[in-house]
Amino acid sequence: MHRCVNTQGSYYCECNTGHKLASNNHSCIDVNECEMQSPCQHQCYNLMGSFLCQCDQGYELARDSVSCQDIDECSYSSYMCQYQCINSPGSYSCECPEGYQLQGIRACQDVNECETGTHDCREEEMCWNYYGGFRCYPRNPCEEPYIRTSENRCICRSQTECQGLTPSVVYKYMSIQADRSVPADIFQIQATNIYANTHNTFRIKAGNEAGEFFLRRSSNVSAMLVLTKPLSGPREHIVDLEMTTHHMTMNYRSSSLLRLTIIVGPYAF
Repeated sequence: MHRCVNTQGSYYCECNTGHKLASNNHSCIDVNECEMQSPCQHQCYNLMGSFLCQCDQGYELARDSVSCQDIDECSYSSYMCQYQCINSPGSYSCECPEGYQLQGIRACQDVNECETGTHDCREEEMCWNYYGGFRCYPRNPCEEPYIRTSENRCICRSQTECQGLTPSVVYKYMSIQADRSVPADIFQIQATNIYANTHNTFRIKAGNEAGEFFLRRSSNVSAMLVLTKPLSGPREHIVDLEMTTHHMTMNYRSSSLLRLTIIVGPYAF
C-alpha cells in the first residue's frame, strides 16, 4: 500500500511513519499513538498517521510539542490585576493591599473599617474611613474659647476672648484617592444663612502653601474648591476656607471659617 521492498526471491511491504501493516501484510492502517504510548503530557488527539498534543488551560506547548509549560499570565500585562498579580501553576490570582479587599477577579475595594467595627477609635472619637484605612477624630473638635453648638460647628461667644478670632468654625472631612487627575472639583462651600443686601467673598486662608488648591467663586453664596495638583498619599491636608460677608446697609462685615480635612489614600483606587 505504501512501499514495496524487494528481497532475494521475494518482497515485503513497509508503511509510512504513523502507520502499521495490517494482518494481510499489504495494507497500512493508522497507529493510534495516544492509546499506545501516551506521548503527550496533558491531552493527546490522534490524527491519521500522526498525533497532536494540547495543554490544559493555563499552560502552553513547549518547543518539543509534547510537554506543557505554565503560562505566566502576570507577565502579559500590568493590567491583569489592579494591585498585584500572583502567578501559579496553570492560573493566577490578584491580591490587594492592606485596607482593601478583592472585588471580583482583579479590582480592589476599600474596606470601611468604621462600618465593620474593625477600628480602634475611642468613645469620644469619631471614626472616619478613607481609601485604604481610617482615622480617629475628636467628636468635639472645639477648643477654647470656642464652644460646640452642633455636631461640627464651634462658636466663639465671649467678645473679650474672641477679639481677632473667627466667630464660627465648621469642621468637615473628606477622602480622595491618590494621584487624582486634575483639575478636579472636590468640595463646595456654601453659606448656610442668606441675607438680603449682602456680598460674600471666599478665600483659602491657610493650608495651601504648595498651591495644590484653588477656590473658584460660583455665586454670591457658594464657591468650589478645585484640586490643581495630583496629591500622593497616605497624607492629610487641612485647608481653612473663609467666607467673608459684607453687610451693605449696616456697613459691617463678618466672617466664618470652614476647616476642611482632606485625607488622601495611598493608592489611585
